[in-house]
Formats: sequence, structure tokens, C-alpha cells
Amino acid sequence: MIVTTTFDVAGHEISEYLGIVRGIVVRAPTISQGFIGGLNTIIGGKIGAFTQMCETARQQAYDDMIEHAEQLGANAIVGMRYDTGEVGAQTRSTEVLCYGTAVVLQRTR
Repeated sequence: MIVTTTFDVAGHEISEYLGIVRGIVVRAPTISQGFIGGLNTIIGGKIGAFTQMCETARQQAYDDMIEHAEQLGANAIVGMRYDTGEVGAQTRSTEVLCYGTAVVLQRTR
């Protein structure tokens, strides 16, 4: 599956647009991640526990988007983007949305 943030792929042309595909994940830190992250916010610096949580959420959202595109019969996704937000201030949950346009590409050369 070709995935790109651009809207075209060199050496290919889009023969069919299949629609918007997305993957969405909402993650909350574990108790230990929350505790370590809380200490780091007081001390300052990089919060590795939260970074790992967010990276895992991004990967899951990306994988879900790929699966959605495959279900539509796509062989590529163009215009891929991530969007994030906070869900519930007290739970410190993070929403990660990965989306793009599922297409069928044909090689031109």
C-alpha cells in the first residue's frame, strides 16, 4: 500500500477515487505512565511515557486507516494526515485520527 501526504505519486496516475478512509484511536495513559508523566511535568523535560503512548496511538490509527482502505479495494492513500485532540480533561485521554483519500493507482511508466 502506497501512503503519501501528497496528492499524486510519481510514475502513477489515479484511475479511481474510492473515498475518505480513516483510523481513529483514543488512548489514556496507564497508571505508571500517568505517574511518571506527572513527575516530569513538575521537573520539566521530555515526557517519554506520554511520547510512547502517543506513538502507539498513531501507529494503531495508521494501521486502522490502511485496513479501511484495503476493505475498499485501494492500492494507495493520498493526502494522508494526522489530527489529534484531548478527550476528557480528567482522564488525559488522547484521540488520534489518521485519514486520507483511498485511490487506485495505475503505473504510467
